[in-house]
Amino acid sequence: MPSVRRLSHEFLERQGLTTFFGNPGSNELPFLADLPDGFRYVLGLHEGAVLGMADGYAQATGRPVLVNLHAASGSGNAMGALTNAVASRTPLVIVAGQQVRSAVGPEANLANVDAPALMKPLVGWAAEPACAQDVPRALAQAVFEARLQRRPTYLSVPYDDWDAEAGANSLPVLDRRVQRASVPGAEQGRLLAEQVASARRPALVLGGDIDTAGLFDDAVRLAERLGGPVWAAPSLFRLPFPNRHPLFRGVLPAGIAPVSRALEGHDLVLVLGAPVFRYHEHLPGPYLPEGTRLIQVTDDASAAARAPMGEALVADPGAVIDLLMKMLDSPSTPVGAYRTAPEPPTAEGSRLHPEEVFAALRDEMPEDTAYVVESTSTNAAWWRQMDLRRPGSYYFPAAGGLGFGLPGAVGVAMAQPDRPVVGVIGDGSANYGITALWTAAQHRIPVTFVLLRNGTYGALRWFGGLLGVPDAPGLDIPGLDFTRIAEGYGVPARHVSGAGELRAALAERPDHPRLLQVDTELTTPS
Repeated sequence: MPSVRRLSHEFLERQGLTTFFGNPGSNELPFLADLPDGFRYVLGLHEGAVLGMADGYAQATGRPVLVNLHAASGSGNAMGALTNAVASRTPLVIVAGQQVRSAVGPEANLANVDAPALMKPLVGWAAEPACAQDVPRALAQAVFEARLQRRPTYLSVPYDDWDAEAGANSLPVLDRRVQRASVPGAEQGRLLAEQVASARRPALVLGGDIDTAGLFDDAVRLAERLGGPVWAAPSLFRLPFPNRHPLFRGVLPAGIAPVSRALEGHDLVLVLGAPVFRYHEHLPGPYLPEGTRLIQVTDDASAAARAPMGEALVADPGAVIDLLMKMLDSPSTPVGAYRTAPEPPTAEGSRLHPEEVFAALRDEMPEDTAYVVESTSTNAAWWRQMDLRRPGSYYFPAAGGLGFGLPGAVGVAMAQPDRPVVGVIGDGSANYGITALWTAAQHRIPVTFVLLRNGTYGALRWFGGLLGVPDAPGLDIPGLDFTRIAEGYGVPARHVSGAGELRAALAERPDHPRLLQVDTELTTPS
């Protein structure tokens, strides 16, 4: 009879979870013993970076990824990054080591007392098996729950379980498959199509789930069939629609009142693949303009249940798009040509305006480049200059938790080695995931990090004005030289001092990671 470890490894191999991201401790070593050929363990130097890399990797592949953390301390270190994975509905399977079973009750060192409770309510499912023979089944549940819910799961396993005999009843787990289908019924589909077709001025709001599900091009076809304006949902973490498309109106603001103002004049708002809505700034007002009806279509039952207004249909947005395409007539007028970006403003002195940086990225990088962005104070400048027309072109920390950008870019680049990947990182956020540079260097990942250095927490300065707190301490971060930090981790780096030099550097195509530090003028998110 195989051991729990061997059976679990075989199950993971059959499920395609052969790339692990982790930072091990003593409790995890027995799980990692005798890994089969073909398994790859990607070491990160801090658990926040580990989880951020796994988040980017899972989003880019669209498949569950296993994360290996160390008991309570390692799990705690990863929780900030976990908030982003929860908000982006990333299917991470987190397996953490636990003390031997006899040592948990006496609270021996490295025992995680009530381990599942530590990660709740963030994860979609958390458990610690009641006995060693239940580990393979519980591991399978963690994988299937992550896949079905599209949300991280957490399994704590006492380390003496891995050497135990699995037992005959554990063997059937190897052949298990769990699938999900969510197509609206005939009457639901007919009613929805009638509501959309009868609207005088419909508007479409698309969420990051559209890109996650591979529906980017389908959303374009639906929008052009409807012929009405398209917004991206607030607090955008993936781009669901080409941002220079003539129907695109931008990302909805993350406040109640400004969202309502943006949607004025529309009798129907169809929301696909997004919560309704993920607000940020507290700007109260009516949820919707008078006379506006909202219909949300999402496969996230929790998002449908908690929405404060509108109707909801829990269904696969892709199936709904297919249904509407079959039932709606084409518009009488063509949509027109894609918009061009404006000429970027220039900064005074030696600094560059962020729009100059983004114009250089747009012009010099290949059209299929994937961008992992964590420079929140330059958000408005980003959307004014970039021209993103491909699926999977944009990743952003979904919950706003800093530390995603650097490791997320590493994970995306590992998942898509044949696609150019650029991490656009602010100097404030870079420090939260800086150790990911070491992993990029060790694996020789050809990712470009563009480090925007303005010497301050720019987004916080903007929020200080919004909240009437202009004199808050701790907002400046002078004296950071990321070229020296990057080189210390093994990543070649240079300080770029002008637009011409930046464009020349971006035109190069090295086969290794690199960091380009650019001093930029302070801007605001909007």
